[in-house]
Order: sequence, then C-alpha cells, then structure tokens
Amino acid sequence: MIARLTAALALAIVVGLVAATAGRAQSAVPDVVYIPTPQAVVDAMLTVADVKATDIVYDLGSGDGRIVITAAKKYGARGVGIEIDPALVKKAAGNAVAAGVSDRVRFVNQNLFTSDIGEATVVTLYLLQSLNERLRPKLVRELKPGTRVVSHVFNMGPEWPPQKTLMVEQSPVFLWTIPDR
Repeated sequence: MIARLTAALALAIVVGLVAATAGRAQSAVPDVVYIPTPQAVVDAMLTVADVKATDIVYDLGSGDGRIVITAAKKYGARGVGIEIDPALVKKAAGNAVAAGVSDRVRFVNQNLFTSDIGEATVVTLYLLQSLNERLRPKLVRELKPGTRVVSHVFNMGPEWPPQKTLMVEQSPVFLWTIPDR
C-alpha cells in the first residue's frame, strides 16, 4: 500500500514537473521571427497615431525597442515594450539607456496575449495577420475607447477594416481607434 502511494506520488510529481516545464518552454517561443521595423515606418506609425507627450505607447512584440524609444525621444511619451525573447528585452533596455529615455520607457519579458495592456493609449504591432486577428478581441476588451492601434504590414482582417491606410517604403501601415462600447 505504501509502495503504491509512493509510486503514485512520484508519478504525480513527474507529471507536474513535465507540465510546468512544457508550459514555460512554450511561452518563451516567439510566434514570429524578429524583423526590425524600418525607422521611416516607425516615424510614420507614431505620426499616424498622433502620439503626444501624454500618451502611453505599448509595442506588442517590441524587439529592440525602437518604437517606444522613438515615442519617448521624439514626443516625450511614456512607453512599454512587451517582448517574449529575453535577449531582445535586454537589448531594448540597453538601447533605451543609450537614447537617454530609460526613465520614460520599460521593457518586459512577457507574452503579449497574457500581458495587461489596459493603460495604453497607443498600441503598435508588427506581427502576422493571424496573430493580429487573435489579438483583436483582447484589444477591444482591454483598451479604453479612443486608444489608437497601429500595425505595420498586417491588418486585423475583414471584420475590422482600418480607418486609415498609408504606404511607407512600400510597406502598408494601418490605423484603428478602439470604438465606444
């Protein structure tokens, strides 16, 4: 009887450890390959979003941090970069220090689908269309009406057409505003 309980307990511990390890490994795997947004596109995204010093810019999948760093440096906005790759979070933090805006921006190693984004007044994206479409309900649910959402290259699908589309260096940039509920 004790041997069976010991074996069952050992099995439960092993299953729990495997499940916990699998969950951690899965959450750290990026859904997209990191490709930096060209600076001209960054500038256009922030311009079309009408970023001001009072804004809090969230970049979902922030890579090296260039969007929130530019928002802080050029407009005086605050910013948060959410990035799943810890090496990119470290690089972005170093870039913020080098740019002199580390007091206005922060970078967190989190999954953008589970992060709290409710304080954002502007959200920027350079993800895949399928990820934008998966993210759309979270954006509408968590962001305040009037929050601007800007995406580089990929839109939100036919159910949510952009308010504005522009071309920058042969790349489309899309703008939406979170509607009143």
